[in-house]
Amino acid sequence: MTKKSRAEASVLGSDVEGVVTIDADRDGAPIHFKELNAAIREAMEGGASKIVLLNVTGQRYIASTASRDDLYIEIHGTPGNDLAAFLDGPTIEVFGNAQDMMGNTMNSGKIIVHGNAWDVTGLAARGGMMFIKGSSGYRVGIHMKEYGQTRPTLVIGGTAKDYLGEYMAGGTVLVLGLGSESVASPVGINIGAGIHGGRIFVRGHVSSEQLGAGAIIADMTEEDISEVDPLISEFSRHFEVDIKRDWRMFTKIVPASSRPFSGKYDKTNI
Repeated sequence: MTKKSRAEASVLGSDVEGVVTIDADRDGAPIHFKELNAAIREAMEGGASKIVLLNVTGQRYIASTASRDDLYIEIHGTPGNDLAAFLDGPTIEVFGNAQDMMGNTMNSGKIIVHGNAWDVTGLAARGGMMFIKGSSGYRVGIHMKEYGQTRPTLVIGGTAKDYLGEYMAGGTVLVLGLGSESVASPVGINIGAGIHGGRIFVRGHVSSEQLGAGAIIADMTEEDISEVDPLISEFSRHFEVDIKRDWRMFTKIVPASSRPFSGKYDKTNI
């Protein structure tokens, strides 16, 4: 059996025009990620407007480099590392959890996760939006960046762990802290370490001891509220969650400088 026919074997089809359903399981075992991604690419090239993935069990690189604004991908199960890496336009909705490095170097589009998304989510994202109903892990939002009006946005409903926004160069991270009211803070330590652009908003307490080098706490402004408020509204629409707006609960973390480590270099070696 050729690689192409193996990919075709997993396609269930659909009675609805433009919708392709693909089963990522065969005989009780997950198919290889290369086979699954081959079937996804074939559906995209065939003009599918919606791709439904069933029984996803850790397959990596799903929808990586996908670049059609009119494409919607619905995932049932747990996609593996690098979901939607280099995504450029499509909307992906995950009914489950996502593993590490979701949205790696994402350019545009939208990812909606009805569960958790773990370590290094949003690595070097350059645009697009990510909404996570649950929590995220370590080193989330590393080196996010923006240019002109293109700005990545990451909204986390629960908590985030250490090194959130490390080396962040642009974009917006919003942590809502839902379900974490009994803990001291919904984020870990070394928040914004090396941050030199962008902004982090946390619905909850953040102490100065939690900040990484180069990060400071600043007052929320009306401009900040005008950015965060619609993000909360969209989060609420995606997950049917009601979130109280009390701007006194929010902590804003920004760079102390655009060059946080400029004083650390030995100028005689430059």
